[in-house]
This record gives sequence, structure tokens and C-alpha cells, in this order.
Amino acid sequence: MKIGIMSDTHENMPMIAKAVSVFNREKVDLIFHAGDIISPITGREFKELKSKLVAVFGNNDGEKRFLREKFSQIGELHEPPYKAEVNGFSVLLMHQPDSLEKFASSGKYDIIIYGHTHRVDVRTVGETLIINPGEAGGWLDGKSTIGILELPSKKFMLIDLQEEGE
Repeated sequence: MKIGIMSDTHENMPMIAKAVSVFNREKVDLIFHAGDIISPITGREFKELKSKLVAVFGNNDGEKRFLREKFSQIGELHEPPYKAEVNGFSVLLMHQPDSLEKFASSGKYDIIIYGHTHRVDVRTVGETLIINPGEAGGWLDGKSTIGILELPSKKFMLIDLQEEGE
């Protein structure tokens, strides 16, 4: 099973389009978005996904009602933290890393995905794989990254969207 992972798209439509293209090309089964989608207009790009999107709200997502409405045909939007079961793995999806270390050391989750910092963070605490794919939007440091997680191996691949074709 392949899971697409992204965060902090911050309404960067060209980078969202590239991410969607990569996820579709790689035939991911599910996509997790760790927050800060920002605007309902991004639904124009996300609707091209060929697999379901599960997202949590970030601290900059203000138009929650309209975001939910716009994304109702694309996937699900939840308040963080959101707990999911995927292919026998317990996943915690959150935006801000509040209580991240506590969640990781609890041993309750196989995978924790978060965003907010705009920095890539891939590490293991005990048996828990922690992933922050960095920022897909690329507004802060000019790097636009997403990832693909393979299950059951828990192999993670980081993808630089600037290296993807125009």
C-alpha cells in the first residue's frame, strides 16, 4: 500500500497541481494532508486526485465550513489530532507538533504525521515512525516537498516538487 503525505500547501496552486500529478502517477492508495490547506479554491487542484484525501485543519485554515463543503467530494477534513487505522497500522494525523513527543513515546501509534514547522522530519521514536514531509507550498524556504510511505515496510520517500516536470 502506498500513502501520499503532504502538509502546508498554503494555497500554492502550481505546487498542489504537481503534488496531485505525482500522487496520481505513483498510484497512491490514500493521501494524508497535515494541515494548512488555506483556501477552498485549492479544491480545483485537489479534485484531480485519483485517491481519497484525509486532512486535518492547520492553524491557518480559517474558512473551515466552506473548506469542508468544497472537499466533501474529495475526501475528509478533521480537527486535529485525527486517529486512523490504515492496513493494520494506527496513524495519528496532526498539524502542530504539540504533544508530539508524548504521543510518540506512548507506543499507541505506529505512524505520526504532522506539519506546521515547514521542515522535513523523518525519525523513529521506539516503534513509532514520525513524519513531517516539509512544506508542499514552498513559500518559506523555497523547497516544496511531499512524501510517499509504503506499508507494511514503512519505507518513506521524500519527493522534491521542484524537480518534477512543469
